Amino acid sequence: MLGPRYDDKVPEENRFHPSMLSNYLKSLKVKMGLLVDLTNTSRFYDRAEIEKEGIKYVKLACKGHAECPAVETTEMFIRLCEHFIEKTPTELIGVHCTHGFNRTGFLMCAYLVEKMDWSIEAAVAAFAQARPPGIYKADYLKELFRRYGDVEDAPPAPALPEWCFDDEEEDEDVDDDGTAIAQGSEPSSSHSSQGKKKKERLKLVRETHFGSFSHSLEGKSLPVSMDRRNIRLLEKNVYKVSWKADGTRYMMLIDGKDEVYMIDRDNSVFHIANLEFPFRKDLRIHLSNTLLDGEMIIDKVNGQPVPRYLIYDIIKFNGQPVGQCDFNRRLLCIEKEIISPRFEKMRLGQIDKSKEPFSVRNKPFFDIHAARKLLEGSFTSQVSHEVDGLIFQPIGITKDLKQYDNKIIECTFVNNTWVFMRQRTDKSFPNSYDTAMAVCNSIQHPVTKEILFEFLDRCAQAQSRKHPVDSKLMPPPPPKRANLTVPQ
Repeated sequence: MLGPRYDDKVPEENRFHPSMLSNYLKSLKVKMGLLVDLTNTSRFYDRAEIEKEGIKYVKLACKGHAECPAVETTEMFIRLCEHFIEKTPTELIGVHCTHGFNRTGFLMCAYLVEKMDWSIEAAVAAFAQARPPGIYKADYLKELFRRYGDVEDAPPAPALPEWCFDDEEEDEDVDDDGTAIAQGSEPSSSHSSQGKKKKERLKLVRETHFGSFSHSLEGKSLPVSMDRRNIRLLEKNVYKVSWKADGTRYMMLIDGKDEVYMIDRDNSVFHIANLEFPFRKDLRIHLSNTLLDGEMIIDKVNGQPVPRYLIYDIIKFNGQPVGQCDFNRRLLCIEKEIISPRFEKMRLGQIDKSKEPFSVRNKPFFDIHAARKLLEGSFTSQVSHEVDGLIFQPIGITKDLKQYDNKIIECTFVNNTWVFMRQRTDKSFPNSYDTAMAVCNSIQHPVTKEILFEFLDRCAQAQSRKHPVDSKLMPPPPPKRANLTVPQ
């Protein structure tokens, strides 16, 4: 599917403009509600042509060459499709990359395995039958079988399609923003100067900015499960509370215009295009040397999936180590210095949200007495994604199982026995021993909602006795009356 700008390169009988998509779907008597674009460019067609037909457009950029879709990207794609199907099961989801074989096939096979309980062999074969010759890159096939089966069982790559003369990257002539790269830098493979520059830049970003913090994504800054012993920390220290979202954690580096990066829990760094963070005191200047922590969630808005990055902490702001400040000040910094300038520039019409890969918001935290409302009140129906519990933040400080040997799995505890639930293909490293013991302790000594809310009520009463309101304090003395003298 190419826009009219390519008409001089495509014979008339082979043209398929975005405007033709709606008529084609009508001829099939089907309705498409979501189109997922996996290309690493925005130059093939105008997304507005898709959206004006009432089809939700989501950009999920995948580089492609020598880089299969990352675990995080796969996870986001599956969650996106799952939420859409749950809301509108009768509408179709369209998925495309440049040619519709490798990246498209990879993610569709992953969905069939993870959500439809297909074997990876059946998924790969079904995709190849529906869209011959199927996935034709050997590294993509091996990665699929590594994640979902045995890499030794991966089939050999099929012969290349007639129109494909080599296996070079499908989007090799574009950069991250979809801008054509000069001829002198082609091809942009790992052996070209352009590809090397990108890899060197990402390596520099990881070592310079993420180096001292990337270990936090491996478990050292993960939440600790609450049990009846550590719940007492809530009365020893002042905490704030927020909801626990079913999202994926990323740290974000803002280092100037067109220099926004994210790092996932596998310590993979990638560039984020078309995202702007202006400086509050001068909106013409872009923030730099700023490090954020947050999570990517998929909201449902008017029945459509919308990716959002929720910022819940800040480590550095314009080079200043604000992460050493108390939590209230960090929350204020996020609201005032990160979110508000973006809203102001949107109000002035200088930021086009429709061109951004996802929206950016701050995640609010509340006083702990709001915990009951977050779980039991109308709040859960007001947020557009799943609420998975509460997060407390301190302010001032069998035989069938044999196939899973050496794999990371998730279990539940039923009738005093561990029961297998699923393999965690989204994780590269298991939880630490301390995390496992904390979970066991929370199972042995669980904190129910009733216990939590009763405990918080007692804390609130105790704190009010320690810090009475101003109305109960001694009033200030009345002002002195001026000395008056009576003239003689």
